[in-house]
Amino acid sequence: MDTILVAEHSWLMKSKQGQSTSKRSLLSVVDDDEMLRESLPELLREFGFAARAFSSGQEFLSSNYVDETRCLILDVAMPEMSGLDLQQELKRRGQAIPIIFISGQKDEDVRKQAFRQGAVKFLYKPFSDSDLLEAVNAALDGK
Repeated sequence: MDTILVAEHSWLMKSKQGQSTSKRSLLSVVDDDEMLRESLPELLREFGFAARAFSSGQEFLSSNYVDETRCLILDVAMPEMSGLDLQQELKRRGQAIPIIFISGQKDEDVRKQAFRQGAVKFLYKPFSDSDLLEAVNAALDGK
């Protein structure tokens, strides 16, 4: 079963006057790998995120979280709706959400397709905590 985790993170950013202001971001994670579904929320909590699970990409698409999501972390190969399928559906709906793809298979053609369709980063499993955090920060910073 696919699971989507939506993580909400608050952090402080310095304004031009040097004052701190609060900014909230939502991260949505989709992967059919049970081990990753269990470990990724723990990692996100270590980064300061809170997680919420959904059962499928379709459930995420029909949720109230799509408009609030600032970054998607998507597995490429999943049953029913792949990460690439979800990316295309979001594009069709006019949702410009930065996407980080994760994959257990090193397929350069798929990687290139993901980037052609607008992916921000592409990580191969297993990936390090620091690689994920770097990718998330790049996506949230618009890099």
